[in-house]
Amino acid sequence: MKLHELQPALGSNKEAKRKGRGHGSGNGKTAGYGHKGQKARSGVKKAGFEGGQMPQQRRLPKRGFNNIFATVYANVKVQDLERFEDGSVVTTQTLIDAGIIKKPLDGVKVLGNGELTKKLTVQVAAFSAAAKEKIEKVGGKAEVI
Repeated sequence: MKLHELQPALGSNKEAKRKGRGHGSGNGKTAGYGHKGQKARSGVKKAGFEGGQMPQQRRLPKRGFNNIFATVYANVKVQDLERFEDGSVVTTQTLIDAGIIKKPLDGVKVLGNGELTKKLTVQVAAFSAAAKEKIEKVGGKAEVI
């Protein structure tokens, strides 16, 4: 295949509908906008305009604050680490492969919910104090990467 032989997939490229090109085209004269009225005029299709009624985006209260710079962790409970074999190394990738988390987001944080009986080396972005204590109590390592 050569560059000049490339073609788009059949049906993927449609011709633009040519409005207002005579009544024989099926879309002439009023070009799909009907006769008179506000919606037939130019410059009145303002997004969110409700005919002078207070628009919904202004009627609803704005509350709180969204910190767009916040670090969002994918949380993992200590009890979820129980499914790994004794002595194994747990990383973000092994947690994804095991189906414990779907996306790592800004990193993985291990929380102290539940109990742990296996000696594991856990390498993630953050630990709660309780989680770190529980991992080290059974002889494992909590390493921040």
